[in-house]
Amino acid sequence: MKEASEAELFGQYDYIIGVDEAGRGCLAGPVYAGAVLCPRWRFEELRNLKTLTDSKKLSPKQRGRLLDELLDMGISYRVSVVNHRIIDDINILQAARLGMKRAVERLEFPAGSSVLVAVDGNQPIETSYSQLTVVKGDLKFKTIAAASIFAKVLRDRFMVAASTKWPRYGFEKHKGYPASAHKAALREFGPCPIHRLTFRGVLRGE
Repeated sequence: MKEASEAELFGQYDYIIGVDEAGRGCLAGPVYAGAVLCPRWRFEELRNLKTLTDSKKLSPKQRGRLLDELLDMGISYRVSVVNHRIIDDINILQAARLGMKRAVERLEFPAGSSVLVAVDGNQPIETSYSQLTVVKGDLKFKTIAAASIFAKVLRDRFMVAASTKWPRYGFEKHKGYPASAHKAALREFGPCPIHRLTFRGVLRGE
């Protein structure tokens, strides 16, 4: 069956909530989940942001400009942060799903509206609304791409701030991802208080 496009789905729903996360593959720091609420009447405006795509394919400057454009539009969004302790306790997949659930729950819209939650990837989240999982959704749905921008930019800012507290790890450069310099720092210094201790390589710097 052909996958429905975002434009086609806006013909069926009053609102689409795009959902995505940032930081799932990192060795340190929280996972951020973004949720963006787009009403049907605002979709064309969102679609006209031609550079809006998967945040990982954009430079930090491009992501920052897009965040400003989304804020100038007055787009409704929420970001949920799930810290490293919870990630270690329940695993990263469940932590990301928990963050997405919380972000969606914090959005507000008129009672009686028809709402679709569009989640990046193939893992559904816990929600009472209609839901669609979209593999590579940040490339296919503008609402998901917008959610990825909020999650990525805000998480990156957190990790840059963390680098001033734990400067030996270079968080300002790799944002906690398993870069070779990050793994070398783990081998030399061991983990800092925001490392995910259940992740392979954190305790040994593999």
